[in-house]
Amino acid sequence: MCCQLFGLLPGWTPNVDSPILKVLVDIYERLHQQKPEVVACHAGLECGILGANYPGMDMISFGPTILGAHSPDERVSVSSVQKYWKYVLEILNNIPVK
Repeated sequence: MCCQLFGLLPGWTPNVDSPILKVLVDIYERLHQQKPEVVACHAGLECGILGANYPGMDMISFGPTILGAHSPDERVSVSSVQKYWKYVLEILNNIPVK
């Protein structure tokens, strides 16, 4: 069986001055009493696709800790999933009003 390339997926450049990033950092700090680790990494495929179709959209990508992604050794930290879920619920409970 051979592999076929159907198309390249777009990347995206995170905006370190993003208004939504500031909101989510503030929520994280309030929830966990510490600063989050904000980094750019090889992740956020959906942001690349959305950004290609909606240029200028303010967005970030975040999630639980995944190790060995896209390999037979791929695994996720269960404790990070629990922390992530609590964070998502807090974000939804604190959506800023425009």
